[in-house]
Order: sequence, then structure tokens, then C-alpha cells
Amino acid sequence: MAAAVNTPDILSDAFAADPYSAYRVMRNEAPLIWHEGTRSYIISRYDDVERAFKDEVFTTANYDWQLEPVHGRTFLQMSGREHAVRRALVAPAFRGGELQEKFLPVIERNCRELIDAFRHAGQVDLVTQFATRFPINVIVDMLGLDTADHARFHSWYTAIIAFLGNLSQDPEVTGRGLRTREEFAAYMIPIIRRRRAELGDDLLSALCRAEIDGTRMSDEDIKAFCSLLLTAGGETTDKGIASLFANLLRHPGQLEAVRQDRSLIPRAFAETLRLTPPVHMIMRQPAEDVKLSGGVVPAGSTVTCLIAAANRDERRYADPGTFDIFRAELKESTSFSAAAGHLAFALGRHFCVGALLARTEVDVAVNQLLDAMPNLRLLEGFLPREKGVFTRGPDALPVSFTPAR
Repeated sequence: MAAAVNTPDILSDAFAADPYSAYRVMRNEAPLIWHEGTRSYIISRYDDVERAFKDEVFTTANYDWQLEPVHGRTFLQMSGREHAVRRALVAPAFRGGELQEKFLPVIERNCRELIDAFRHAGQVDLVTQFATRFPINVIVDMLGLDTADHARFHSWYTAIIAFLGNLSQDPEVTGRGLRTREEFAAYMIPIIRRRRAELGDDLLSALCRAEIDGTRMSDEDIKAFCSLLLTAGGETTDKGIASLFANLLRHPGQLEAVRQDRSLIPRAFAETLRLTPPVHMIMRQPAEDVKLSGGVVPAGSTVTCLIAAANRDERRYADPGTFDIFRAELKESTSFSAAAGHLAFALGRHFCVGALLARTEVDVAVNQLLDAMPNLRLLEGFLPREKGVFTRGPDALPVSFTPAR
């Protein structure tokens, strides 16, 4: 195992500016690194990260200190039957049939309303004016909450994301995240209690109504899941849409192929999730000593799984640093399932329950945006720049277009 490697520290500004070069060195020279700053072992090869997601020896006990302080206890922290039942309570709302029948109109309406604000302008920042707003608006609407509170939800979303990515343990960021948990609970718990008394056709009512073998979700369970959905569901779609357009705009031929054949949108999203995933790292904790590439990780240690490094592993993909929506290693039929050929949604029993929601949102957004923005191009002189370490995506994406008639 390497105690150090000739790359920038993952908490440094140099690493944040270009993590991909560091990832390549880690994969090839130091696939297992002890990192003192995060008190964790860092792994970067595809096979190792895949194992950490699928092997039962790797637990999510790290979420007790990583997620619970800001969300409350969620089903991600559970195992065995408890996890299976809790996941089964929430999963039906995120399956294909339910999504298409009940929530597709919600997604389409929220997308159209955001686009209406700029469709005649000929210019827009796709990050600030669309991507960061769209998934949060959708989730609020799906839950049947007051859409007048969009700004409040967006503020909570950004505070929680900052808390989860606070690898340097900035006390101000930590404090804001903890306050958000209190504010979110004070907002949601009374609404959940009222919804139980008057069930509707929204997602929150479905969560209140759900029951398996006599087990139902408590008010706290539902609140914690809504908090998790706000961030996990928002972040993947937010940064996924921005990164997808950044990748396509850098590759005009592939952009035109998608414009002409919209059935390629899922492939473009899957390749974006591989090349520039919204979440760059997820942690796990082995219940016993585990041998990985480069050495042994002791039981009870925290393991930082570098998704973005593994997704570019030369051992897994041909020409892994290239954006290619026609890539043979990725199959559209499995890219949004637990059998995906990338690691952006994790794998195994903790595969992202909202993967199909993200795919549906992206499909709707890309279709409507391309229809509204003929002759789409980056603003002259602008080069997209990614920002972030724990989660990552373009910090701005100003484009110009010819307004559609």
C-alpha cells in the first residue's frame, strides 16, 4: 500500500482544479492509499470500487456519521431485512410504470416552465437558470409541496450538498448543514402529519400510505427520505444535465447526432455518467479485513471509493478519457440498472433507487431544451470548467441559440 503518491492531495486546490490527472496516477501507481486528512483508504481501480459496492463485507456504517447528522437515519444505513423492507416501501414510486403514468407530466411541466423564462432570449446559463433548479422543482412538485417554497428548498439543497462534500471539515459549512436538518424537520413534519389525515395522489401521500408486512414509515422516516431525495435526486440530475451539455457542446458531431436522433439521449447520459459523473466519491466501511489491489484494508476503516477514477480505468474501457456516446462498453438497456457498465449510481443492494427518475428527467430536459434552442453553441470565448471534489460539475454553462419559432 502506498502512503503517499506523486499527485496533489485530494483536499488541495490543485486536485480540485484537475482530479482526472491524479486519478490516472493513482490507478496505475498507487491503487490503495492511506489519506490522513480524511482518515480513509482511497481506492481508484474499477474492480476494487465495484467490489466495495457489491461485496456484502463492505457496509454503509460510515453513513452514521456522514449522512445521519444532516438527514436523520435513512434506509441507506440499514442492512438485511430492515434495508430490504424500507427500500421496498419507497421503490414503487420510482419504477418505470409509476414514473410514466403519474410523474412524467410533473417533470414535463416543470421543465417547460423553466425554459419559458429564456426560450425567446437567445442566451442562457444552463447551470444557474436551468440545471440547478429543475430537479429540485420536480421533487417539490412530486411531493405535493408548495411550489412557492422552491427558493427555500434550493437553499436547503445547497447547504446539505456542501455539508456532504465538506472533506476539510469547515465548521461554518458543518453548522449550516446541521441547522438545515432542524429547519427541514420543522417544515416537513407538520405537513406529513396533515397529509396522513388527507391522502392525495402525490409522492408524499404514497410514502404515508406504503405498507409491507405491517411495516410503515414513521413521520421521521418519511422526513429523512425526503431530505435524502432532495439531495441525492437533485445532485445527479443537476450536474448530469450540465455535464451532458458541456460534453456534447465540446463534440458538435455527437450533439448533432443526438439532435437528429433523440433515442441517443440515454446513451449520451450514460456516457456522461461514466466520463464526468456528478458524484466523484462514495465511502464504505468493511466489516472485516479486505485485500484489494495494493494491500489490505483493516476492518472498520473508512474506504473512499473514487467513482470518477474507476469510471476511467484503462483496464475496463478503451480510450477511457474520450467522450463517446457510441461506446461499446456501455449498453443502454442496463445503464440505469444495477447491472450498469459504470459506477455512477453505485451497484449492489445500495444501487440508486432514483436512477430511473434521473434518466426520465434528463430525457425530458434534453428533448425540450434541444427543441427550444436551435443552433445551440457555447457563448463565444467560453470554455466549460468543472468545480467540486466530492461532487463535481460545470459551475457555469452560458450558451447562445436561435430562438425557435
